Amino acid sequence: MSIISVKVVTRSKKRIGRGLGSGKGKTGGRGMKGQKARGKSPFGFIGGTLPIYKRLPYRRGVGNPKRTVKPSLIQLSQLASLQANTTVDLNSLLESKIITQQVVVKGGVKIVSGGQISIPLVIKIPISAMAAQAVIKAGGKVDNA
Repeated sequence: MSIISVKVVTRSKKRIGRGLGSGKGKTGGRGMKGQKARGKSPFGFIGGTLPIYKRLPYRRGVGNPKRTVKPSLIQLSQLASLQANTTVDLNSLLESKIITQQVVVKGGVKIVSGGQISIPLVIKIPISAMAAQAVIKAGGKVDNA
């Protein structure tokens, strides 16, 4: 079994101000004259003017807050006006004027339990567990795949 030796090349750091032959001699990469060539000046220093980070207003956090779009809620009592064995989807809710087009565009709809329902319906939109139990108890079906 042969061992392959790998030679890792490491370079020493650039020594500034050590003669003209070093490449960073004389002025040491700081240019000719001026405040930055002579001493230490703080980061963001703009010649005595108010720094840009103090001129701008506070920005707490990063970016805009994340907004979650919640669906509009429809109660079971609102579906009582529909006929028996109706398929409940967005189109049928729009036709019966239970919801508007704006509600569909914003975040959709969800059926929640609120009130009683006695007619059988076929539900094809999101529905809560309690509302689904009430629809099944009334003889309906839930198909929100």
